[in-house]
Amino acid sequence: MSETQCKVGLFSIGLAAYWPQFEGLESRLTSYGAFVGKKMSSMGVDIVDVGMVDDQPKARAAGDRFIAEGVDLVVCYVTTYSTSSQVLPAVQQVGRPVLVLNLQPTAQLEYAKTGTGEWLANCQACSIPEISNAFARCEVDFHVVTGLLGLSQQPEGALANEVTDQHPAAIAAWREIEDWLVAVRAKQTLNRSRIGFLGHTYPGMMDMYSDFTQHTAFFGTHIEVLEMEDVQVRVDAVEDDEIDAVLRTTESLFEISDDNDVDPLAKRPTEEEMRWACRVAAGMDRVVSEFDLQGLTYYYRGWEDNEFERLGSSLILGCSLLTARGVPCSGEGDLKNCMAMKVMDAFGAGGSFTELYAMDFTDRIILMGHDGPFHMDIAHGKPVLRGLELFHGKRGGGVSVEAQVRQGPITILGLTQTHDGRLVWLCDEGWSVGGERLRIGNTNSRIRFADEEDGEFDAARWMNRWAEAGPTHHVALGVGHQAAKLQKLARLLHMDFHRIER
Repeated sequence: MSETQCKVGLFSIGLAAYWPQFEGLESRLTSYGAFVGKKMSSMGVDIVDVGMVDDQPKARAAGDRFIAEGVDLVVCYVTTYSTSSQVLPAVQQVGRPVLVLNLQPTAQLEYAKTGTGEWLANCQACSIPEISNAFARCEVDFHVVTGLLGLSQQPEGALANEVTDQHPAAIAAWREIEDWLVAVRAKQTLNRSRIGFLGHTYPGMMDMYSDFTQHTAFFGTHIEVLEMEDVQVRVDAVEDDEIDAVLRTTESLFEISDDNDVDPLAKRPTEEEMRWACRVAAGMDRVVSEFDLQGLTYYYRGWEDNEFERLGSSLILGCSLLTARGVPCSGEGDLKNCMAMKVMDAFGAGGSFTELYAMDFTDRIILMGHDGPFHMDIAHGKPVLRGLELFHGKRGGGVSVEAQVRQGPITILGLTQTHDGRLVWLCDEGWSVGGERLRIGNTNSRIRFADEEDGEFDAARWMNRWAEAGPTHHVALGVGHQAAKLQKLARLLHMDFHRIER
């Protein structure tokens, strides 16, 4: 998984007029804010906590601090009622998305014992509509999370039970907060990535044609255009010890296949093919390092076994190794799918280059795979290296990866383009299940799109729904159910998100 550090600006809000009226309220609410900061820090983000903001000048100062610190997200924790005029200045000029936390300390007030001061410590909901209105009218990009604070110890002075860390409303709220943090980190990963585009898109695949400027506009990503010569000179410069190192790594990660009696194209790779694939892999390491790439889209047709044909047909091993190291590689020149793979990798979900292979109406699954590359971190069992005399529909042959995505929950993510030029995310969740699969030198997984692993799944209905969304024919296949995070990322990027209806 590629890791991008995320910096979060945090401020708690209250009303200065309350402090002299209700003894101990300010310190109690400030301690809640400190708890929120500590909890978010444990989720792997850097916290810039400016503490309690209870008037307009402090809000302005908070905003200035967030700008100076270059935060990626602002979190407003509502401790009690606060006027919106002393909240807006903390976020308006920062130009970052805002997460408003509506986290009540107790699940239920002790109604018979609760006075005004105790109610004010639990009236977070009071401010939410007013703040939301101000943010909406001032075009502040904001999102609200509502639930329980989730304290594990009873605070001094509290009348109601505030130990709510095991309450479903606290667990759900903090899961949602973590999802937002992951989504922000993924957005920053996209913003700061350099994606190589090597060669050209597979001729005629109209769904995959991409506008580089459009990708930069949507994601902030830089597209570095590469020539085959950029690869060739680096492959030629590879030393024997580099080849040996890649070969050792390959032999430790992969099972080397024997000949396949069923498919005459699939055979045991020769020693020459293995060393050539490892040479190309070592050369690709140099390309990625020297061009400072965080992803790669590639395809080149070549001609009559010339040097570029041999290079273009020998990238799968190296690109699989790169993909597992957080540099997703998307074949056939599919830039949109490379972005989907980058997102899934940023989520720690893998993200393997995949397309629809076939439908199995008996076992109620869809076969999904490709001739590579594969994300090694999400393999079920040990991937197989298999020699292919030719790649179907392409020039050349070479070493290919045969593997299955780890069994359990999965998510597919596609990036498509509409008639008016918008980029749109397409997604669904399902399960990678066991059973027979193809052994033809391609990645191949058995996928069931259902709420439960053995749930009802109508392959025909699902295919129709997927096609109606206008997808590209590639997706990033990752592990775990990631739709909630993906939807948040889409909101942060101001993009449409479409999940297939059950």
